[in-house]
Amino acid sequence: MNYSETIAWLFAQLPMYQRVGQSAYKADLAATLNLAKYLKNPEKSFKSIHVAGTNGKGSTSHMLASVFQEAGYKTGLYTSPHLKDFRERIKINGQMISEQYVSNFVQNHRPFFESNQLSFFEMTVGLAFEYFRSENVDIAIVEVGMGGRLDSTNIIAPEVSVITNIGLDHTQFLGDTLEKVAVEKAGIIKDRVPVIIGETSPETKRVFEEIALERNAPIVFAEMNDASTYSSDLKGSYQQKNIRTVISILRMLQKKGWNISEENIQKGLMNTVKNTGLMGRWQILGQAPKVICDTAHNREGLQIVLDQLASEDFQNLHIILGVVNDKDLASILPLFPKDAIYYFCRPNIPRGLDASLLLSRARGFGLIGQEYISVSKAYEAALKAALPQDLVFVGGSTFVVAEVL
Repeated sequence: MNYSETIAWLFAQLPMYQRVGQSAYKADLAATLNLAKYLKNPEKSFKSIHVAGTNGKGSTSHMLASVFQEAGYKTGLYTSPHLKDFRERIKINGQMISEQYVSNFVQNHRPFFESNQLSFFEMTVGLAFEYFRSENVDIAIVEVGMGGRLDSTNIIAPEVSVITNIGLDHTQFLGDTLEKVAVEKAGIIKDRVPVIIGETSPETKRVFEEIALERNAPIVFAEMNDASTYSSDLKGSYQQKNIRTVISILRMLQKKGWNISEENIQKGLMNTVKNTGLMGRWQILGQAPKVICDTAHNREGLQIVLDQLASEDFQNLHIILGVVNDKDLASILPLFPKDAIYYFCRPNIPRGLDASLLLSRARGFGLIGQEYISVSKAYEAALKAALPQDLVFVGGSTFVVAEVL
């Protein structure tokens, strides 16, 4: 198979949670452990940092990778989902895995994948870990796909575990209270491995403290630390919380002997986009009209982004909005401003919510606009309607942002 055939096979034949939803979820690690054993345990061949959380784990992972690159370490980065190219998920020093490596890996191991009915995510984790081993990375930053305890990435033995924050997302899998979600995320806390917690609430802090105590894991709450002197090229106001988490992680790693200087930290944070290629985080796509996109897609993330949007200077606000069909609209639609002009659309994936249904629900919350047959048509209409002094925002789903990018 060539690369395009390989990717088509990965997407079409095996379930992928981000695209199809609940049917792709596996509630144990048996298949991942079986795959790791078959591949001769590549996850044991490199040092790692494990990053979980409801929001901010992607930005945190990319900032960490950038700092390690500035410090001269050969740095692997595993994240999900991707925006434009599957290979965005697996990078070394900011460079995506080659098409040939992806094709060869799938071709060589396809009989095993099929006979064991592996999921898209399980195969992708195996691919990433095998690639990091083959390239002899010094460190790999590994982002959790969903949850933590039962996530396929949770077979690594990291230098430090990280939980950025807890919100109510993927409640059908992770639980319908903050405490239940915290228990799932805290599943990445390992015996005697330090854990950094980015943000807490009274409900979640108690969960983290109890599980860390059970596992003799030193725990650090980043919100207790001051990182106000640091800034990043990731410009969303919410990034300051992620920077605080990153600094706490790096301080812990410095104590463990990692050679990371203050200059490495400053340059790494300011060159995150350049070093890692991160897209879709308060990304400015144009001026006159100003166009901003952001991948925030749950209540906590959207609240922060919409607050920052309200602080922008504009005459009219145009919002291109699309979501997936398992999104709790009653929790997110009240956050959106009623004085904006809406362009409702459906992201082009099986999980995409029909634009007419989104429009109907949005009207119930006082949001007025029109539906469009695609994200691209909605984007075209917004750009055509917007005045030079207006602002156009694209969001609601990672997949909406991906189509605009």
